[in-house]
Amino acid sequence: MSKQFPTYHCDMTIEEIGAEGNRYIASEWRALYESMYVQLTAAFLEIEDAAYGLFLDQLMPVVFERMEEAGFEVTETLEEDDFVIGKNLIFRNSLEKWGPEDNRSRVFWNVVRNKQGQPLGTLLTDIPHSHLKFDIPSAPVFYTIRESVKEQIIQGIRQLKE
Repeated sequence: MSKQFPTYHCDMTIEEIGAEGNRYIASEWRALYESMYVQLTAAFLEIEDAAYGLFLDQLMPVVFERMEEAGFEVTETLEEDDFVIGKNLIFRNSLEKWGPEDNRSRVFWNVVRNKQGQPLGTLLTDIPHSHLKFDIPSAPVFYTIRESVKEQIIQGIRQLKE
């Protein structure tokens, strides 16, 4: 079965961008998860949560690459000690405060800008995962908010999750 790559075009709203990302994730994540499960379960024993990064490094890059091809800017200037997974998910732009140890939620954020550099809003990537064993209990999900300033983004995430 061929991958159902995300399709973006330059006049999409932030909500349409999120919906297209969710369509792609819903169609691809489970097969990838199952194909990598043995490898990632073993990796989890050694590197714990970093095993989720290995999964996201396979799942997420096409989303960001296709957005960039359509003319959106989703990258941020990296700082020296930044840790990045999945091409554009930066740990300093994430929060993990919700859920029990076997179904935690880490939410990353990426401000999305158009070709003119104007922010359209923020793409929130919610990654459910377990701290007890390698397990992704449900599909990663994109949410969108119109805010593009860090304090407002954090407030938007809290409203979403609490």
